[in-house]
Amino acid sequence: MNQTINDIISRRSVKKYEDKPVPSELLELIAKAGTYAPTGHNSQSPMIIVVTQKEMRDRLSRMNLKIIKGRGLQTSSGHSDPFYGAPAVLVVLARKDVPTRVYDGSLVMANIMTAANALGLGSCWIHRAKEMFGTEEGKQILRDLGVTEEYEGIGNCIVGYAAADACKPQAPRKADYVRWIK
Repeated sequence: MNQTINDIISRRSVKKYEDKPVPSELLELIAKAGTYAPTGHNSQSPMIIVVTQKEMRDRLSRMNLKIIKGRGLQTSSGHSDPFYGAPAVLVVLARKDVPTRVYDGSLVMANIMTAANALGLGSCWIHRAKEMFGTEEGKQILRDLGVTEEYEGIGNCIVGYAAADACKPQAPRKADYVRWIK
């Protein structure tokens, strides 16, 4: 099978990670892959923020958990860390003034997760980035980074080395996933 197709098909959402940092070189490759996602009118509206600093990673996790709890929910596994112990988070945002921002950012997320898998790393899309960066705290983080335009959070992609028991077997694809007109 073609390696690219295999990387797409074999990717899983990982919700348990080893306590091991991801080398910067690998995160740079993953982020670079994200920058090559197609965007509407080649607007390149997304922005990727790579977070490996533990204090900021933990702050983002707390912001995400606060949103979960504010909705009266809990993380899917009841875990107190919505980032499941992953050491790196790639936050994908997109400029609010671009009509295709959600699609553009979603394609960036897909490229990031596929690239992580191709490099032997686990990843998972963690939602609530829109809510996180819509708060005053989230806006201040962006201002502190020198971001002056208005951005909307699209997704948080956690990345790390998957724990040995982290991946579930692949779920079968539904029978009518693809329909043909011949």
